[in-house]
Amino acid sequence: MLDKVYVVHFSPAGNTRKAALMLAGELAVQVEEYDLTLPLGERRSFAPSDVVIAAGPVYGGRLPGVMAERLSRVQGNGAWFISLAVYGNRAYEDALAELDDRMEQQGFSRLASAALVAQHSIVTQLAAGRPDGQDRREIAEFAGEILHKLKTLAEGNRPEEKATPGNRPYKSWKPMQAVPQIAKDCIRCGLCAQKCPVEAIPAGDPTQTDPSKCILCMRCITICPEKARTLPAPVTEMLSQKLAPFLSVRGKNEWFL
Repeated sequence: MLDKVYVVHFSPAGNTRKAALMLAGELAVQVEEYDLTLPLGERRSFAPSDVVIAAGPVYGGRLPGVMAERLSRVQGNGAWFISLAVYGNRAYEDALAELDDRMEQQGFSRLASAALVAQHSIVTQLAAGRPDGQDRREIAEFAGEILHKLKTLAEGNRPEEKATPGNRPYKSWKPMQAVPQIAKDCIRCGLCAQKCPVEAIPAGDPTQTDPSKCILCMRCITICPEKARTLPAPVTEMLSQKLAPFLSVRGKNEWFL
């Protein structure tokens, strides 16, 4: 195992972070996180000898735009990166290729890439409970291949690499024009406003959500202690119908070294 691995993640609902830390725990004794989820964050520079996991969720087959922007906070200086596009059982499409491109633009060198399945953040019956025990075993296998590749590179050999799938230019995607609705159970604790990745909820009135900022990341709904935030029923019903064919399918974890 490695002495240390870094995890750079954007994980509003927590599922991407869970998958990334599962891999990190198979790779290294010590894990250090750098969270891109909140709007404010210090810039971070890495050394050429560092190994960095970069993990983001898949939104409509793309990397969330806000994550792509916030990756400008990190500078690779030749450090190795392992990209993880974490998808909710449907498809990851161009998200992994986009993440690879952004990391290389920030001065990182690609070591490996993977698309991993985690519970869908909106339709939670989709890939419910994943990553699970089987995923952990597969992720451990992936980690072993990464460590073997690092050993091979250290010996002066460069194995043939598998290209990451995806289209360039990337597919077009726009967030749904909807925001969470607030029930009378809201106690105005302000937690949602404090934790919103895009500052779409005003601290002075957390019963409101700015539709021009909201990206439906599900963070406010996930963390609300009173479960007072939910998606409008028409949105949930539309997505449930659209994703129904994937309920009986076990999405695959795929990796490329």
